[in-house]
Amino acid sequence: MEKLTYTFPANRPIQRKTHVGVVGSGDLEILLEPTKGEETVVEIRTGITGYSDTWKRVIERFMAQQQILASITINDFGATPGVVSIRLAQAAEVSMNG
Repeated sequence: MEKLTYTFPANRPIQRKTHVGVVGSGDLEILLEPTKGEETVVEIRTGITGYSDTWKRVIERFMAQQQILASITINDFGATPGVVSIRLAQAAEVSMNG
């Protein structure tokens, strides 16, 4: 099990807690919680080791587009970067628009 943590400046606070996805069968879950301050902390827990560079690029791209202010927890069970991007976009939309 690998745990990765990334921090990004952010300026768009989310409106509510959000949960999307499920862990298992090659998928992942994403949990967003409102937070105060000016930084988003992304914590990733994955059973697939050795992909920290890929994770970093996917999360950097998401944060550059969204700039959401939140505590983000990602529990991964082997999801592809494409699935991660889709789930992150889904979570951001739900958390901002209810």
